[in-house]
Amino acid sequence: MSMFIKEMVKNKLKNIRTEELLHYSKQYGFKISEKQARLITEYLRKNSPDPFDAASRDVMFVQLAVITDKETAKQAQKLFDEIIRSYGLQHLFD
Repeated sequence: MSMFIKEMVKNKLKNIRTEELLHYSKQYGFKISEKQARLITEYLRKNSPDPFDAASRDVMFVQLAVITDKETAKQAQKLFDEIIRSYGLQHLFD
């Protein structure tokens, strides 16, 4: 089952659309521009980071800071960690 969940998450990251990312940014209180959302989705599509691997996840958040800013990347990382805990999925992440 964990392999199925992992593949679903990776697939969602790789295929997220700019409009979806903008929707989520508003829903979770992030301020990103349409250009930043487009650059983030392009990065995710081209690089396919593995959020279940700590090193890959770190690189993903560093790249997010490059595209947006450090504070936004920190907020995203905090939200990511909260979501993992809220669903009880800590065991799937390194």
